[in-house]
Amino acid sequence: MVAVVTQDLKPRPARTRDAAALLLIDGKGARARVLLGKRHPGLKFMPGKYVFPGGRLERGDRAMTVAGPLDSRDEARLMAGCAARGEDFARALALAAIRECFEETGLALGVADYGGPGRAPACWQAYGAQGLLPDLGGLHFAARAITPPMFPRRFDARFFLADAQNIAAQVEGVCHADAELTELVWAPLDEAESYDMAAISLMVLREARARIDAGLSRFAPVAHLRRRRGAWRRDLL
Repeated sequence: MVAVVTQDLKPRPARTRDAAALLLIDGKGARARVLLGKRHPGLKFMPGKYVFPGGRLERGDRAMTVAGPLDSRDEARLMAGCAARGEDFARALALAAIRECFEETGLALGVADYGGPGRAPACWQAYGAQGLLPDLGGLHFAARAITPPMFPRRFDARFFLADAQNIAAQVEGVCHADAELTELVWAPLDEAESYDMAAISLMVLREARARIDAGLSRFAPVAHLRRRRGAWRRDLL
């Protein structure tokens, strides 16, 4: 008789998906506020946590018309190590942040000067109905963060800062008790860390505050946050 030896194998971490999120900032200095959304308690990923509106990259994000391009320095940092994803990858990430914010909050960033996009990709049709075009020049790449391996869903997320003055339209009733985000809060930037947020969100918030305090310089490096061997690692892009 041959004995069969079994051993516990560690499950493989979930693969990461490219994603983008938006930190909307209202006001300046001591009066500055950041928009947070509370996730539905029944969700598998970060249930009940306060997050920045965002989500995964969609194919249609590569095809959406824009009113203004992404800053070239931010584009270069977004493309670092990602050249294989195509030359429009950075642009698509910035667009995903705007689209996801609109889908989750009803707040549409853009300009109405040129009308809507005409025939928009499927995932952009609701936004396009607002008669707007997204302007990527108003976004600031603030941080890149990868969800730790122990989470059931993982994202390689890029976080962008944007001024709430760029909100050009709002659809009411998007957030409710049965939605992905059950409520929205404009939290004072100095108090935002008191909200129930995941560790990775807190780190991104601190990176964003540091960039704001430094005057949102386009020349400042961007933090790349990821967990390696049980500890957080912070590299610069």
